Amino acid sequence: MNEKQFLPSQRIIDSLNADYGIKAIALTLLPIGADMNASVYKAEMQNGQSYFVKLKRGHRYDMSVAILALLQASGIQKIIPAVKTTHGKLTQHINDFTLTVYPFIDGQNGFCYNLTDSQWIALGNVLRQVHEFDVPSSIKDLIRKEAYSDKWRKTVRELDAHIDKPLNGDEPALKLQSLMREHRVAIRRLVERAEALSQKVQEQSSEFVLCHSDIHGGNVLIDENGSLFIVDWDDPIMAPKERDLMFIGGGVANVWNNPREEEFFYKGYGKTEINQALLAYYRHERIVEDIAEYGQALLLTPGGGGDRMEMFEHFKNMFEPNGVVEIAFKTDIDPQARLVSSDKPFNNPDGEATYPDDRAMGKYL
Repeated sequence: MNEKQFLPSQRIIDSLNADYGIKAIALTLLPIGADMNASVYKAEMQNGQSYFVKLKRGHRYDMSVAILALLQASGIQKIIPAVKTTHGKLTQHINDFTLTVYPFIDGQNGFCYNLTDSQWIALGNVLRQVHEFDVPSSIKDLIRKEAYSDKWRKTVRELDAHIDKPLNGDEPALKLQSLMREHRVAIRRLVERAEALSQKVQEQSSEFVLCHSDIHGGNVLIDENGSLFIVDWDDPIMAPKERDLMFIGGGVANVWNNPREEEFFYKGYGKTEINQALLAYYRHERIVEDIAEYGQALLLTPGGGGDRMEMFEHFKNMFEPNGVVEIAFKTDIDPQARLVSSDKPFNNPDGEATYPDDRAMGKYL
């Protein structure tokens, strides 16, 4: 991702010393994280101890820090709570920024490391505890709630008009435009099915629980002793449990797509009834969001930036065999689901979706 740094390193080191009693001798900017308003660092002490430091623009209430403190107080393990300041606060303000400090865990994430059977059980167990956690009403009122927004579906529909236009862009933009043309049928199906499924699930009465909201392999950390931690709680949400469960077997980054993994996860999670329509909705909607964000970043903005080709590769990988698109379509068990014709707009003049011959589905199922 693009390099982000907002304050001189020495200013951060001074705050760690004065506000946390952490006498850092080195501060290294880490090239991770998609939030353009945040930078993260590794702070090292003379005794070899290290801390993970997050600097975020603004002074808004940090819900993730509060949630982690509550989960820790309830006895839930496998999380990394924030380090408190010398005055007992969970965050520290520096000018127009908010500083948060965590213990630094050396390890690998689930994109790079294949979880063992016991680690899958551990992940299932802790996620069940999170979903069953009784969030205090004072906090619950502040957490965002699932609204099944059509924001990303609208964006992808708007991007559809750019697929056939002459594009004066860099190589990643031109490659993305070509690939979106190639997969236009599948992209339209994703949008239409996400729309239909969102309407269907809103007619149902689903219990909302505390969800991490982005629990893919990249946000599960395995340390050198094999212990597992769920990280990156930046965007918690009150939603049906399927909001998190969609990632288990969902194939994000072409991992976590093995039935055996699901089997051991649910040994840890325990018996539960899965709403297949919700699972299908979330898997479709997640892909639609990624298409919207990659499309906006590459097609609608000028070239430049070392992460543009990386974004294109992420987009391309979604359509790989046993990738997220194929898995989402297999999750959608509605017999009426069909691919939208690639040579027509999203809807015909009568407002009804148009579909090709069923034989065309074989490429995507």
